[in-house]
Amino acid sequence: MNLRASAIILASRQQGETGAIVRLLTPDDGLIAAYVAGGRGRQMRAVLVPGNRVALELTVRSASQLPFARLELERSLGALMTEPLPAAAIQWSCALTAATLPEQQAYPALHAALSALLDAVASAPSARGWVNGLIAYETLLLSQLGYGGGASGDAPPLLAPDWAGQLALLGILERRLSHYLLAGPKSDVMGARKLLTERLARMG
Repeated sequence: MNLRASAIILASRQQGETGAIVRLLTPDDGLIAAYVAGGRGRQMRAVLVPGNRVALELTVRSASQLPFARLELERSLGALMTEPLPAAAIQWSCALTAATLPEQQAYPALHAALSALLDAVASAPSARGWVNGLIAYETLLLSQLGYGGGASGDAPPLLAPDWAGQLALLGILERRLSHYLLAGPKSDVMGARKLLTERLARMG
């Protein structure tokens, strides 16, 4: 698989002395894991921030090796990583996506929804401007993976017009995500969700 696409950085981890393995979400090829040479260098570390949008050039050298990725930054969310609430929302939504989607299966609606959520987090003056987007994204993710999104599992939740209702919906979704998608070995990902909801609750 050789391709060029716009992609969202979801996660990265060290590989060897200088490289990194990165997980990206593309609109037409879904979740992709790839090796980035020099991924631990200062310049590339700034590119491999979760939520960043990049131009991806992917090269496959053999079926037994990870693809090699060349990345060019298109949009950076790095400046938001010093702001507690936006940083928590970006880290959670990207970690959730990276942990739950199967590789190389297209989810164009999820890519579009995640991109819209990240844009909202970046541009809204406060969390009240993007919490409904987060609710909608988590609902869509559950639905796309076969688990519905509503409290009873058969319908998506309505978006709440008030802050208390939004927090209540987030609580419902947190329980469903923990039970259906992030149980067992993936349960540590829920730490990012709990950090986010704690920070949102303090807004009152």
